[in-house]
Amino acid sequence: MPLERLKTDILILGSGGAGLFAALHAHKANPDLDVTVASKGLLGKCGCTRMVQGGYNVALNPGDSIERHFMDTIEGGKWLSHQELAWTLVNTAVERVRELENEIGCFFDRNPDGTLHGKAFAGQTFDRTVHKGDLTGIEIINRLMEQVWARPIRRLEEHRAVALVPATDGALAGVLLIEIRTGAFRFVAAQAVLLATGGGPTMYRYHTPSGDKSMDGLAMALRAGLPLRDMEMVQFHPTGLLAGADTRMTGTVLEEGLRGAGGHLLNGAMHRFMADYDANLERATRDVVSRAIYAEMKAGRTSPHSGVYIKMSHLGPAKVAKEFKGMVDRCRDCGFDLAGGLVEVVPTAHYFMGGVICRADTTTDWPGLFVAGEDASGMHGANRLGGNGVANSTVFGGIAGDVIPRWIAANPGHRAPDEHVLEAELHRALHPFARKGGNLNDLREQLLDTMWDEVGVVRDRAGLDRAIAALDAIEAELLATGLADDGRAFNMTWHDWLNLRSLTEVSRVIALAARKRENSRGAHFRSDFPEPGDLASSRFTVARQTAGGLDMTEEPVRFTHVKPGETLLPDKFAAE
Repeated sequence: MPLERLKTDILILGSGGAGLFAALHAHKANPDLDVTVASKGLLGKCGCTRMVQGGYNVALNPGDSIERHFMDTIEGGKWLSHQELAWTLVNTAVERVRELENEIGCFFDRNPDGTLHGKAFAGQTFDRTVHKGDLTGIEIINRLMEQVWARPIRRLEEHRAVALVPATDGALAGVLLIEIRTGAFRFVAAQAVLLATGGGPTMYRYHTPSGDKSMDGLAMALRAGLPLRDMEMVQFHPTGLLAGADTRMTGTVLEEGLRGAGGHLLNGAMHRFMADYDANLERATRDVVSRAIYAEMKAGRTSPHSGVYIKMSHLGPAKVAKEFKGMVDRCRDCGFDLAGGLVEVVPTAHYFMGGVICRADTTTDWPGLFVAGEDASGMHGANRLGGNGVANSTVFGGIAGDVIPRWIAANPGHRAPDEHVLEAELHRALHPFARKGGNLNDLREQLLDTMWDEVGVVRDRAGLDRAIAALDAIEAELLATGLADDGRAFNMTWHDWLNLRSLTEVSRVIALAARKRENSRGAHFRSDFPEPGDLASSRFTVARQTAGGLDMTEEPVRFTHVKPGETLLPDKFAAE
């Protein structure tokens, strides 16, 4: 089978905040290295960073501190975080936001005295979320994209990564990709690879990421035998736009700043219900608010589309229209008046706290493979604070770009790929062409319902068992389903098939990890095990694909900076 072979020094999979920051830092660290960014879509026009609305958490104000940001992150993560990763995140965010302004060229909103404005986000004891209106991600990704274009960084756009390929000695040799435009296979040999494809839990009925996000990075890592951590931890954003089943706008986020600014959540009877669930009302953490909305939905106290309402008009329509222009425009496009009326919302799968186990320098157990952004795990624990996501991507993307050139200097040379593995991965990707065409949409609908109903906001053992059985059946039917069109060029049905396979594989790991964790922490809530368990003996789940199947274990959390019951803060501002 024809297979084009390319060679680069550093191959970056993904063109979001992590990937682009890594490319810029790697080029600066060693301009002689050939850096290539491969993206499933167009550079800077796809991925999750561009979709960030709220902002960037960073401790800049004299009343704030790195320690306070750290405690909010650890407490928000319910003591499951890898504390070295969390400390690196909050500490380096200060440096990175200055870099975004002074070197990358981002403009963020400012206070009258010229300091960066920080808005209120849930689960935090200080208003530290730096932003550009309510469309922060567009500002960041546009400026990063311009900087990458201005440098001799190679781009492989509309190239889908399908396999991490080992060398004959077991190290990483490179990556097998498909050029979506032509359907051609390309093997890119690289001295080092950064996995930064992003998350994208689009296997749920309501979800925020774009349809091209399908957990490909974690599916590839799983198949390569890498350990995955915290896979049960899927974050649901409480306020996904609910505009009916016939529009893709359903599920897209109405940003957390709406609740932080004083927005109210009302059920179908116009009752402001958050007071029934948490003393922090609408500013409780995302997991708490999502479960409260879900409880109202289960009780039948819903809006016409079976969700609840968010109300902002009491803050003044003119003020809302000015401060949240992007959100007001989005709602207007769907027939809602956010500034002056009510908007229907529903919890929506938003972010994936689980991912590849890595160290604070982004290295993994596989020599030559680095990981950053939503493909990595540990820094958020059981629950990511709003505003910590884009900070995470840019912080660790930059670190990866600094570290990889040094690693290459100490471990130089390309490695010959294992041709048997390469051949097997080619056949794996071409699997549906040898089968009779079927209805992929029906299978996708089954997956959406299974994950929402059984592995969603609230879980229990019986539902998880049903989900695992259903996922096995979905995968079996998928593997028996082929394509009606045997052309590979721009064959989007083929890529839908590949998306569905990645989503199903990762969904199974989510369900198995959720069954393994018999307590409730953060985004993971078991109605049959509602208590959080002993914090001092906290353990995180580890999933690994072996020859015998999926191996699920647990490992103890290491409290390297602070232990449960302690705080790094000297006063009353300890995180709650």
